[in-house]
Amino acid sequence: MIVCIADVLSPDEVAQIKAGLAQAEFVPGAATAGWHAKLVKQNEQAAKQAAEPLKAVVQKALMRNALFQAIALPRIIHSLLFSRYGVGMSYGRHTDNALMGGANFYRSDLSFTVFLSGPDDYDGGELVIEGADSEQPYKLAAGSAIVYPSTTLHRVEPVVGGDRTVAVGWVQSLVRDAARREILFDLETVKRSLFAQTGKTPEFDLLAKTTANLLRQWAE
Repeated sequence: MIVCIADVLSPDEVAQIKAGLAQAEFVPGAATAGWHAKLVKQNEQAAKQAAEPLKAVVQKALMRNALFQAIALPRIIHSLLFSRYGVGMSYGRHTDNALMGGANFYRSDLSFTVFLSGPDDYDGGELVIEGADSEQPYKLAAGSAIVYPSTTLHRVEPVVGGDRTVAVGWVQSLVRDAARREILFDLETVKRSLFAQTGKTPEFDLLAKTTANLLRQWAE
């Protein structure tokens, strides 16, 4: 399941992060890639010391976003990075590492990109996610996010003009299985819609019970 979420960051939060990154040192992005992804990763990442206070802004925004919470069911949001792509930079076809975080061994169930540059700020640079028989490019508004399975092959097309800056990170979910997460997301969506239409009815209570019991059964 691939989901785009508008306005994860407010305009003020986008401006705050971009102002902080303007003062940050950037280092080659290949340093944090797996041994084979290093061959195709051509971008820059904000140095750890400068990025730490800015990561908190993104994490808080994701934690307060109800749609992100329903999609990801996050146990932990981890390995967050700020990446910059200038002209000629790209990230070739790859899949994300299954385990991240050094000795912590956090699992990557879901990947996300939070766009800090708007689509008019750069040419090229689309995030392309591959499916079984097709591929889809994404280039979202500043402050918006895309969440997608870490199991997918994906790439960032070469930037041919301007500057593409994003926050990227990963989620270890409470529910490892993607199909089960989708079932829980669908049930949560119906539950909220039903409550908005009719309030707390016996039908709502039964649906809430089923959702909670499935989560209780599947959560790790």
